[in-house]
Amino acid sequence: MTDIKKDNTEEKILSAAQNVFVRKGMDGARMQEIADEAGINKALLHYYFRSKRQLFNATFESIFCKIIPNVMRMVESDQPIKEKLESFIENYIDVLMKNPFLPTFVLKEINQDPEFLAELIKSSGLQPQKVVEMFKIEMEKGTIRTMDPRDLLINILSLNIFPIASQPLLALLFFDDDPKSYMEFIERRKVTVKEFVLNSILIK
Repeated sequence: MTDIKKDNTEEKILSAAQNVFVRKGMDGARMQEIADEAGINKALLHYYFRSKRQLFNATFESIFCKIIPNVMRMVESDQPIKEKLESFIENYIDVLMKNPFLPTFVLKEINQDPEFLAELIKSSGLQPQKVVEMFKIEMEKGTIRTMDPRDLLINILSLNIFPIASQPLLALLFFDDDPKSYMEFIERRKVTVKEFVLNSILIK
């Protein structure tokens, strides 16, 4: 019973921290505000997380863990590159649709402390160089056209991330601020992005 209560409290803290960090960023967030959001006192918050930096790390890691398995599964899979990319794009858009705050959360911190974020991402298990190497191997095999593999990776990420990060503006400009219509559009982008990426790189 104690373990369950502890787990629930930690989940509440991480959820509250996520909300506050998204709104205020790392520098603007206050531990008291996070405690208030979680419905606990500040002393209990400090019992679980001694500092704001430790709490930020834990929050970021818990969010990023939703993405990392998909990326590394794609890299380590024996599937053909077409199936790998189709699966990755679909799963990645699913994760972003379920966690629309994620791009904003990351973008808020990129200009603040990129070195910290880079180290945190690497320590979480994501290995960008392995993704780049996977694309290089496919280019050498002649399955995809030759290009800078970093361009390819950044293109795929951008096509997935930008519409989610820009949702408030794009929904107003193109969807009469209708969230349902916008999310239906994002759902359809699973097919659009897959076709766009694969048609641009596959050698047939």
